[in-house]
Amino acid sequence: MFDSFIRLVRDIYQTDQFIPLHEPRFIGNEKQYLLDVIDSTFVSSVGPYVNQFEKQVAGYCGVKHAVATVNGTAALHIALLAAGVKPGEEVITQAVTFVATCNAISYCGATPIFIDIDGATLGLSPTSVAEFLQHYAEYRDDGAYNKLSGNRIAACVPMHVFGHPCDMHGLVQVCAGYGIPLIEDAAEALGSSIAGRHCGSFGVCGVLSFNGNKIITTGGGGMILTDDDELATHAKHLTTTAKLPHAWKFEHDQVGYNYRMPNLNAALGLAQLEQLPNFVERKRQLASRYLDWAKANGTQMIVEPDGTQANYWLNALLLDDVAKRDTFLEYSNAQGVMTRPLWALMPDLPMYRYCQTDGLSRSRWLAERLVNVPSSVVI
Repeated sequence: MFDSFIRLVRDIYQTDQFIPLHEPRFIGNEKQYLLDVIDSTFVSSVGPYVNQFEKQVAGYCGVKHAVATVNGTAALHIALLAAGVKPGEEVITQAVTFVATCNAISYCGATPIFIDIDGATLGLSPTSVAEFLQHYAEYRDDGAYNKLSGNRIAACVPMHVFGHPCDMHGLVQVCAGYGIPLIEDAAEALGSSIAGRHCGSFGVCGVLSFNGNKIITTGGGGMILTDDDELATHAKHLTTTAKLPHAWKFEHDQVGYNYRMPNLNAALGLAQLEQLPNFVERKRQLASRYLDWAKANGTQMIVEPDGTQANYWLNALLLDDVAKRDTFLEYSNAQGVMTRPLWALMPDLPMYRYCQTDGLSRSRWLAERLVNVPSSVVI
């Protein structure tokens, strides 16, 4: 089976050289737009490409506002602050995520609570969240509180793992019942949707990432998505060092952050965004080839949940157990085909071991079996 998989990947990418997990594709107007920015000299956070990129991403995602940031972690940090998360509070999220999700919560002085995933979506389980809240939450005038810690539960952050949409309808309903703001970590889900509605548009706000390994890249960059006028204004203010508008004075009215995306990055992003529909289609075709192989070889593959369309940012296989997973990882990487396991579960990291969990049985089952396989757009 392992040899068959290596042959498949090499046939897909038509090379005998090293095959990375995910690399960017620059096949459009990237050089033209970057040269335009360089010629203009507006390479930093002031320039027309930033505003254009925000406008076009908002239109693509079907939201009123998009606020560009230097990376996805910064976007999530500001989204949490703008949604009212404060030091000493708690945020419900999942253990199956990249560490940036929890780091952004920690930047706010808040503490993650780790709730199990839905096996069908890999995202936060509405049923598990509801069970946790029924057991531990009590509602007061200013929101839901954790009876175990006494702290306010200030937000809930589901994450769309590998671009597969989680059950946002269920999560919205559960969180609304307790007055808990919902913030989507859609860092990996640009181009993914639920019944035609784009991921990142269901909560009070959502965030995207344009890191070099995402479906489109700005080199480094992120975006806050929201329909809330006040939240968008506040977020943009915070990302621009909380500077008050003035022709020449330097006045700042609160602690702000130098998180604004540079014009140079936004220009790259605009050129990439022009290719996004093509990239999504090609990645879905790639996923179909992997699925055909998986079926023929008695292997399970992670597929988009019913009623959704995934961008298949990273394709993932499920192997029988941790021993077979590790053998596959060792063999494929030795053959020059890059594969990777799931991230370490967050409460297994030293800085998050003290956090409350609900046991995470499905998360731990998944972590022992999942492997990501090469998923770059095939050109």
